[in-house]
Amino acid sequence: MSFLWKWAHELNLWTQNMAAHPTDAAWLAFGFFGTALFASRFLVQWIMSEMKGRSIMPVAFWYFSLAGGVVTLIYAIHIRNPPFILGQGIPLVIYGRNLWLVHRERRTAAA
Repeated sequence: MSFLWKWAHELNLWTQNMAAHPTDAAWLAFGFFGTALFASRFLVQWIMSEMKGRSIMPVAFWYFSLAGGVVTLIYAIHIRNPPFILGQGIPLVIYGRNLWLVHRERRTAAA
């Protein structure tokens, strides 16, 4: 029971801190938004695969990857976390490259 009491107390202190520092709360919400955006790519991929009855990688997957990666990279830079910065920054090249390949293939097919 003391664990729950301590947890509730810590949550209360954290809530008070966020209320006292709205900029920090906004940045935290921004970070959660980026994480949700990034995680949505798996939901999109799963839904599309279920609809097609096979595993596919829709273009939306790469757009969610890029958008979520950019948002979380901005948040990582804000909190000055080098492993987080590298972990979000380097894959952006891959997401952009995949989008470029998809659009190049579509241009070639349309020609």
